[in-house]
Amino acid sequence: MGFSGRQEDRRGGLRGTRGTARTGGAASGPVGGRGPPRYRTEKARSPDRREGTRHRRSGNDDGMTITVTHADRQAARRSLQGLALGDAFGERWFPLFRERERAQEEIRQRRTPEEDDWRWTDDTAMALVIHQVLDRHGEMDQDRLAAAFARAYADDRGRGYGAGMRELLPQLLEEPARWRELAPGLFDGGSLGNGASMRVAPLGAWFSADLGTAARQAELSARVTHAHPEGAAGAVAVAVAAALSVRGELSVSAVADRTPAGLVRDGLRRAAGVPFATAPREAAGILGSGTRVRADDTVPFAVWTAARHPADLESALWSTAEGFGDVDTTCAITGGIVAAATGVGGVPADWLSRREGLPLE
Repeated sequence: MGFSGRQEDRRGGLRGTRGTARTGGAASGPVGGRGPPRYRTEKARSPDRREGTRHRRSGNDDGMTITVTHADRQAARRSLQGLALGDAFGERWFPLFRERERAQEEIRQRRTPEEDDWRWTDDTAMALVIHQVLDRHGEMDQDRLAAAFARAYADDRGRGYGAGMRELLPQLLEEPARWRELAPGLFDGGSLGNGASMRVAPLGAWFSADLGTAARQAELSARVTHAHPEGAAGAVAVAVAAALSVRGELSVSAVADRTPAGLVRDGLRRAAGVPFATAPREAAGILGSGTRVRADDTVPFAVWTAARHPADLESALWSTAEGFGDVDTTCAITGGIVAAATGVGGVPADWLSRREGLPLE
């Protein structure tokens, strides 16, 4: 797939760096601590958000009721479309990255690779599953999510799944509830990769009325495949970012404030201090852009580019591509966050015509 080492360790975290990440993940945040995670729960922003809309109600782990409106569902759909566009757009750059100077010039000139078909990858395949589970059940039922991930993988294995998912998902096809024992066994302690982060933006958009619920549900979605605290923290950060985007409140510092303590939050704190006037390539050098395929090496830069262009999806994706790295995933994350608010209507028409369609379209 063009990115060096990408197929082998992509999404799963890297064995050689696990010790450092485990130390960071041991901080006292809600992810990875003892007992159930605790996040602040907020009331919906305003009563008028509920008027004239269809909604479903479902229970959550606090015994509270989650209300999801037609507007929330539309935001999740927008996010999914933006995620898929970012994924397919970013994936096109991997072959050009072998010629870095040429790739840099193409990106500077805003020229897309000359391909008629922009296929999306596992980022979108797994995001589609999350959206499907939300649409059918209204929340993250982890056993159903595990089963749906496994079925999607079995139906189409050619989406660039990483080593961890190629090991885990076939085992979950027959016994989905075994994710509880199998996911922590990946990479000798659970995956800290960016795979839970890349797929979760639509969930954040779905639960945008309540940031606490968005965080809790993101954690539930992550734990099925990414048992390491940092892998789950990345998902929480992206979901919160997407929720804030829908609300018109996106900022890097606001995302950091609601991310569990550890390396991902540390990276977001650094990102909050990087001025938006900074060139994206320079910001990627400071924050990482997914070359290590870890959540803490991926999420801060993607959130930074989203916050840099909160109302301009096209510019957000170009800025993200400038960072190189695991560019389909950084663009998927950024696209899912920004499009949750903007939709995909503002991008060039040929981008949408070239991007592979989605089952919901």
